[in-house]
Amino acid sequence: MHVLFTRTVGKGFAVSTGNKNIREKSHQCHEMGDGFSKEKQFMMKREAFLQVVSKESIEDFLSYTRNPKNTVDHFDLNELLQELPRKQKEVLWERLTQLLTESLRENPVETCPRTGDEKSDDHMVVEITPQIGADIVRLWNLHQGLLCFDYDSEESNEIKDLLLQCFMSVKHIKKEEGRRFLSFLFSWNINFIRMIHGTVKNQLQFFPRSLMEYISEIYFRAWKKMSGEFIEVLEHDCIQDFVYHGIHLPRSSSFHSKVREMLSYFHKQSRVRQGVEEMLYRLYQPILWRALKVRNSEVRANAAFLFVNAFPLRDPNFNAEEMDSEIQRQFEELFRLLDDPHPVVRSTGILGVTQITSRYWEMIPSVIVADLLKKITGELAYDVSSADVRCSVFKCLPIILDNNLSHPLLEHLLPVTKYSLRDSSEKVRVAFVDMLLKVKATKAAKFWNICPMEDILARLEVDSRPVSRRIVNLLFNSFFPVNQPEDVWCERCVTLIQMNPAAARKFYQYAYEYTSPTNIAKLMLTIRRCLNACIQKASKCDSGEDDDDESEKENTSVLENVLSLNDVASMASLLEVIVILWRSIYKALDHNEEVKDYAIRKFASVLPEYFKVFKDERCMAPLVILASFMPIAAVPTFSCGVISRLRNIDCGADQSKYSTLIDCMCRWGQVGHIMELACDWLSDALTPRLNVKRSGRRVRINVTQESKPDLAVDYIDYLLTHPVNRDCLLSVPKKKLKKLLKILSAAKFCEEGDCLSLLKETGAWIEDQVVPFILSSDQEDGISKHSNVSELIIQAYLTVCKDVIMVGLGNLTFQAHVLDLALPVIQTERGGFCAPVLLCALKEIVEASLTQNTETDEVASLFHTVQNILQKVLTCVTHRLKKKQEEGIQASSEEDVTIPKTISDLPPLSSSLMAIIMKSVNVVRSFLNELMEGILSEKIKGIFSLTATVSIVMIIKGKHKAALLKDIAPALRGKLVTCSEATAGSSGTERMRGNGLKLCQEIGY
Repeated sequence: MHVLFTRTVGKGFAVSTGNKNIREKSHQCHEMGDGFSKEKQFMMKREAFLQVVSKESIEDFLSYTRNPKNTVDHFDLNELLQELPRKQKEVLWERLTQLLTESLRENPVETCPRTGDEKSDDHMVVEITPQIGADIVRLWNLHQGLLCFDYDSEESNEIKDLLLQCFMSVKHIKKEEGRRFLSFLFSWNINFIRMIHGTVKNQLQFFPRSLMEYISEIYFRAWKKMSGEFIEVLEHDCIQDFVYHGIHLPRSSSFHSKVREMLSYFHKQSRVRQGVEEMLYRLYQPILWRALKVRNSEVRANAAFLFVNAFPLRDPNFNAEEMDSEIQRQFEELFRLLDDPHPVVRSTGILGVTQITSRYWEMIPSVIVADLLKKITGELAYDVSSADVRCSVFKCLPIILDNNLSHPLLEHLLPVTKYSLRDSSEKVRVAFVDMLLKVKATKAAKFWNICPMEDILARLEVDSRPVSRRIVNLLFNSFFPVNQPEDVWCERCVTLIQMNPAAARKFYQYAYEYTSPTNIAKLMLTIRRCLNACIQKASKCDSGEDDDDESEKENTSVLENVLSLNDVASMASLLEVIVILWRSIYKALDHNEEVKDYAIRKFASVLPEYFKVFKDERCMAPLVILASFMPIAAVPTFSCGVISRLRNIDCGADQSKYSTLIDCMCRWGQVGHIMELACDWLSDALTPRLNVKRSGRRVRINVTQESKPDLAVDYIDYLLTHPVNRDCLLSVPKKKLKKLLKILSAAKFCEEGDCLSLLKETGAWIEDQVVPFILSSDQEDGISKHSNVSELIIQAYLTVCKDVIMVGLGNLTFQAHVLDLALPVIQTERGGFCAPVLLCALKEIVEASLTQNTETDEVASLFHTVQNILQKVLTCVTHRLKKKQEEGIQASSEEDVTIPKTISDLPPLSSSLMAIIMKSVNVVRSFLNELMEGILSEKIKGIFSLTATVSIVMIIKGKHKAALLKDIAPALRGKLVTCSEATAGSSGTERMRGNGLKLCQEIGY
């Protein structure tokens, strides 16, 4: 037997310089040739061989395993081993065992201790022995020596553990010789195969997915080299076990995805290696087809994935008829997957159909291909029950587009899917546009023949960023052909504007992502030349001049016959496009001062003319923004008139009238001028004054300028609500900010007086004219109808008053007025309608009062009224709930009745009260005593009241000691058992009684 010994060689060993000892003895045998018998020569060789089987003579031992270069000094190890007597074989075995044990102890393989918390499975640190790579190579060179060990011997147990640790070693798995060695270990013993498989399964959760191909290769190599009983165990106990777990494990398991990858490796090998296809067919046969029909949808989905990944599953030994029958059965299974009731299975079926048809297009009958694709594009693309299925259609169709043979059929089928661009699900729209991009890239069809350009632009106008960016990518070469002259870019820009102006703005908003900033700047300047040409053309028409000046060629354009200054919409859109383009490369221009200065110079030279020519309101906004991109010194004429424009805006104007002007001033760092204007207007409103005064002996006309305090507040509000502008405002010196705050405070008190006086007048009218309808107990015809209107009026008034108090405008007198109005209303039988808004008002009153001196008589009186009204609200709500209890119970279905487990599960009012009660043990004890008294006195009675009490007790138990419940819990249980309502035969009351008793058991009684 040719023995090669397994060990990690090298480190810590004394290496001899040759096999001097054995060779010397062998040489003596040759010299003494005739003097010794052949038997004695072999005896000497055996003795010499046994002597070198030790740790100290490892190199001499290894020399025996190599083929000798000296043919004269012939030494046949196989012959020597065959002639060893039994006694010497036992000695050799003991020496080999000792040598292997010592070697492995001194040079252990990688160990994988866990770090940190032992319960954590997320991390595992691998200790790497230095030079482990070289040791792995030596280990492989000695792998045959493993066969000398008796697997069933107790002495081999330590070796087994060390060998199994090799399967935990990333270094062994990644290195070629390591994988060879690991696959060889499968051939040591049948039982060891099962141990190896168990070790690998336990370690899969720790291994990264990048190792799965290596681990699969180890199993596959072992399978290739095995035969007989060994291969049967490997197939059924290992590979088929992976198949079973790949089907039955939940997808959320970290183990599941890795098992899939391992099986996918075998599926790939089935197409290139002989025998794999037959093996997979045998192993899948008893599991897969049954799993595809089980009730569990996740198992069906997992089985579907493996089925489509392994397709076609067949035995190469089938005859033609059997093969056709099997393939036909599998195609029928594909159709069933597309009709499966669960969306994940249908999505998997779509993936499978696209992969299979793309791979085997020429081999599958055209009728079957057409039917499958019609099913996908015609039905599943509009699957109303699942957006995931619709999304899968368009994610998987590009797989087929990779096969050029599919293009004619898809060109015919894909137009049916055009309405998917309007799908309610964003991810479906994203997948659809991605598919159009694939159609464009593969030149399978004209994408506008699949989905009309008008529809694409309509979606670009309104859709979200993920969809819009992809649409811009789809249309980019059409409307921004960078390989053509710049004038063509401008022509396409005008064409896009005329097709859909809003879509054009969105297109150029994302255009910078698909071209360089240089091209964006060139387009801006080209549009500028186009606008200049339109202006010159209009001026020449007005003056009656002929266009024969050759010097004007710079501003000529092929668009002169298309564009006109009278086309205000197109002019405004072109200006908006310039602004959008500039904004998209604003940061890039900051890094290229030369280009930035050139652009500023060019646009600053024409901006005054643009303000004169483009007077339409829609043109003004982009012109103002364009001016804000330039330094204030570059546009002196316009910059001097911005404050005048802000001053002349009418009160109550829409925000769009002044927003761009304020943004422009903030960008220039001139926010202080806006503050001064606002302060002047607010001051004028408080103390009217003349803007133009007499000075010295010069006589001036006194012109009273209109102050606009409301507009000043709008300006300040706009500055504060926009982050960039707010930063600019807050950067103003503190002195000016304090001045503004002081003026605003004065304006607030002024407004407060007017506001409160109006509200008090309204309140007095409500007390005289509206409240009587609520207080009246007469419910005859007209009174009842008026009462509903009265409720709405009071609710609206209390809401306004609550908001006024919340913003700090309501003083103590006003708060008392609100409470006086609400008190008679809440005391009525119908007063519950205002309980929600009244509780909110009470909250605001208490919070506002706490900021003042609470020791005054006025505040104390207010708190007393608040307490009184709160008590009335609780009484009203309780009375109303008790009155409506039976109606509410009858209207509730079984699903509606839920048992609260925590305070947050309770209704809002109950939740707030319980949160207060639970803060103190003494309060809880008093509360439980009150409940106990109510139960014993039968004030709390009936199955629903008792169950509600049990729920409250259950909540208390979760926060406080159970000893508090020792009296009330048995009493509750006794009342529930003897409750008379349980005998009424009502399923609802019986169910509630059962729930109550169950809760009592959970409490512990």
